[in-house]
Amino acid sequence: MSPVYDVIVAGAGPVGSSAARECAKAGLSVLCIEEQGTIGYPVQCAGLLSLAAFAECETGPRSILNTVTGARVISGAGRVLEIDAKVPKAHVVDRGILDREIAESAADAGADFVTKTAVCDVRENRVVTRGVNGSEEFRFRILVAADGPRSTIARLYGMERARTYLAGIQAEGKLSRDRGLVELYPDASEDFFGWVIPSGNGRVRAGLCGTGQVPERFAAFVRRLGLSSDLHMVTGTLPLGIMPRTYGRKTLFTGDAGGFAKPTSGGGVYTGIRTARHAASVAALCCERDDFSDKALSEYERRWQEDIGKELALGYRLFLMRRHLSPETLDRMIEAMAAPGIVETIVRYGDMDRPGKLAGLLFKNPALIRFFSPLLVSGIRSFL
Repeated sequence: MSPVYDVIVAGAGPVGSSAARECAKAGLSVLCIEEQGTIGYPVQCAGLLSLAAFAECETGPRSILNTVTGARVISGAGRVLEIDAKVPKAHVVDRGILDREIAESAADAGADFVTKTAVCDVRENRVVTRGVNGSEEFRFRILVAADGPRSTIARLYGMERARTYLAGIQAEGKLSRDRGLVELYPDASEDFFGWVIPSGNGRVRAGLCGTGQVPERFAAFVRRLGLSSDLHMVTGTLPLGIMPRTYGRKTLFTGDAGGFAKPTSGGGVYTGIRTARHAASVAALCCERDDFSDKALSEYERRWQEDIGKELALGYRLFLMRRHLSPETLDRMIEAMAAPGIVETIVRYGDMDRPGKLAGLLFKNPALIRFFSPLLVSGIRSFL
């Protein structure tokens, strides 16, 4: 009979490996189960991490390919809003290297890993897997679901999922660009936006997300850029809007499995690892008290709500508001926001991970209020 692990983590992405690492550091016995044969692949991420997100990973600099200082927002009419802080704001990383480094740190802390193995069922205190060793069962006291936007565990439980799912495509290739600035193209996708991320050595990552016609929009976007894609293309799913309940049946849902991606940018590393930390601390508390009731697990939801809940709720409202913006309105907004005083405000208060303070200041700005007033009404109605 297999040993009983204090914690089993499903998924060895940055969130799952971080949860495994923190649980192991707390003295818990941990098993992390990863369905892919190699941790870090396939890559399904743009690979742009804020400095705070990279710090949450607790890794060395080996995965960093480039560092950017700001962004250039470009409307369909060619109007440009440039925001350059002149100091490092984010790193462009090799996600394969980054993911493996986090997993290695978890293993060094004492976590066990099994790869090429997928969770296919959960029965009371056991996960049933299929993989390189055939069908196996592993026993746990508490389960952490970090198995991505298509979470098998959430589906098995019949959990209500994230409110919105976006499809994304990204290609990497040769394109001459300012290596210090990310480019954002809001008209490339009416649901979200397109991006060009300089990854160094004359290469960029270009992609977009949306709810429909994503391949067609992406093909048009790449043609518009003149991108020579000669390396690789990746696709992925982006869950927006946290699932209504993120715990139950001795299980905590973290990262994309719980819908914790940032609705303003699509990034999920910062918020995901924050949930991993809260999940690990609650798992340790539950194991110490030998209490795995829903009441005990609800402490996890209280903690992430207090930490990032308001920011993510605001981000989802901003996402809904953005869907009401026509290309013409976006162009006028970009023109208005290019005023020196507003740019200074964005540089001073902009935060990729916690945009709430900046959003509040922009909403109150007299030069922008004519754009935001009707959107606030429509966005709130959509949210409700």
